Amino acid sequence: MRRCNAKPEQVSETTRSKVLAAANALNFSVSRSAGILKSGRTYRIALLVGSRTIEWFTAEIIAGLNDVLRDAGYDLVIYPIEGLEARDAFFEKLPVRSNADAVFVSSFGISPDEVKRLGTAKIPIIGINTTCEGFDATVGINDKEGIKLIVRHLVKLGHRNLLYLYENFSSTLGFSSHNRIVGFQEACNAIGGLTARTLGVQEGDNILDVAISEMMASDNPPTALCFHQDSQAIPLFFRLQRSGLSIPEDISVTGFDDSTFAKEAELTTVRQRPYDMAVKAAQKALALIEGRPVHEPFETFPVQLQVRGSTAKPRTSPLL
Repeated sequence: MRRCNAKPEQVSETTRSKVLAAANALNFSVSRSAGILKSGRTYRIALLVGSRTIEWFTAEIIAGLNDVLRDAGYDLVIYPIEGLEARDAFFEKLPVRSNADAVFVSSFGISPDEVKRLGTAKIPIIGINTTCEGFDATVGINDKEGIKLIVRHLVKLGHRNLLYLYENFSSTLGFSSHNRIVGFQEACNAIGGLTARTLGVQEGDNILDVAISEMMASDNPPTALCFHQDSQAIPLFFRLQRSGLSIPEDISVTGFDDSTFAKEAELTTVRQRPYDMAVKAAQKALALIEGRPVHEPFETFPVQLQVRGSTAKPRTSPLL
């Protein structure tokens, strides 16, 4: 048999680096596969979101989860649950497939039956801004309290005619959305003496067109517009400029989230911290997977009112 005499000094540095890189990658792959076989884990974690559109909140959730799970060797798999058909398919098949070590449910309501079906997979279920019922752990905010901070602020400025605008959502998906609407109504009813309405905009309609129409066409137009989220409120600044109106001189505007560009736009809004919530959710998930105790399984994060230049005392003369 011919013997191979290794002479590493005759191998170029470039070739040696490529070989070592390949060996390291192979070792990682083998080690990971061996770990999966030994532990019985998939090293995948599912994230259920209620829309195919990845907006600011969901993007922050994904970033926070990934920053914790990646270091622990886990892959995050995103499942958009949009519509009843996709919803039924997921909850029916996941327990059978057993293709995840934990499930995050973000910002939509989940029924007791769905929790029960997930439970048959014997994996932790962690809620992010959703109900606590049936979950092993949750993180979230008090959406009702957040919108009540907005209402109290506007009333203190002297506003008595408020309009809350939101895009219509499926009642089975809009956990946070539903709570904000209810919070707005409860706050206005508790104060009394207000003209306060909620207006759901149909899918396909432009929420800014609806807002401007409500301002210009009504005999008793609102003096403050409360938007369900910042991403709906901020574009109104530019639209009103083209209409010859300004914020807050002609109309006060508020949002919810304190998301990207809210500070630059001088938008009065409610700050929530989805990235921090996601980090805590991921830490709880890892503890549950590994059988470690979770010291605060059901955690509520504070919300904070950010008062900026988009709100002021209502004007005393009509718009037109």
